[in-house]
Amino acid sequence: MTRSRQNVVLVTGATGRVGRLVVDELLRAGASVRALTRRPEHAALPAGVEVVAGDLTVPASLDPALEGAVAVFLVWTAAPATAPAVVARLATHPSPQPRRVVYLSSPHQTPHPFFQQPNPMRGLHAEIERLLAATSLGVTVIRPGMFASNARHWWAPQLRDGDVVRWPYAAAETAPVDERDIAAVAARALLDGRHAGGDYVLTGPESLSQAAQIGAIGDAIGRSLRFDELSPDEFRRETAGTWPGGVAEMLLAAWQAALGRPAFVTSAVQEILGSPPRTFHRWAADHAAAFAGPA
Repeated sequence: MTRSRQNVVLVTGATGRVGRLVVDELLRAGASVRALTRRPEHAALPAGVEVVAGDLTVPASLDPALEGAVAVFLVWTAAPATAPAVVARLATHPSPQPRRVVYLSSPHQTPHPFFQQPNPMRGLHAEIERLLAATSLGVTVIRPGMFASNARHWWAPQLRDGDVVRWPYAAAETAPVDERDIAAVAARALLDGRHAGGDYVLTGPESLSQAAQIGAIGDAIGRSLRFDELSPDEFRRETAGTWPGGVAEMLLAAWQAALGRPAFVTSAVQEILGSPPRTFHRWAADHAAAFAGPA
């Protein structure tokens, strides 16, 4: 079935961690979904999604994607130079009705030490928010905290090889948010204009130390796991050459600043969706195969 090219929801970052789930949420809601990607031939998106080629670094390439688009999920993964031109196109390209934008940002304004450490993305996020606020677009900003799926990227390689996680700051607490909840909030805001103007910090429902998160993964895979705490210098050495140095330093500073206090926890997911956010234990159970399966 060919979907109408009117009243379309455009998803940028449609193959990424959150964008891919936003596509699924929108399809379940019966929306007409268009996905912007630099390589349509590799998108592997569900049937019914209109996949179009486009690149945020080439603002003119967005024009076909914006045809008939009444809402846009904006994930900025490009260099900042073209942000003003892209936002201008979002604001001025003709739309069947006033266009809404849901922007995936970060909690850089949140008054908690974990989020106040130096972060190279903070300035970019703030600038795009400023650009969006200067338009007549109906803008919703969503600010997820620590992604639950970071656990898979950080710890699964170690746990597929044994029962020990070598990592710094066992006692540092975060409130991991399930990407499925982020996507559900984004889809709700894309489809419901009452969220225009909203600014939401999204977290999981509980503050958990990194050691407790490892314990939750152990419960999910039925193994007794051990947290072998590294010093910051040991972590730097073990990630050298495989992690960008700036990322390692950003996380070390954030974890160190979080010591001795609970994570920042909000009720935004519950308030928007009418159901509580998924716990980290639920996330771990649903993704147990990633930690127990072959590398």
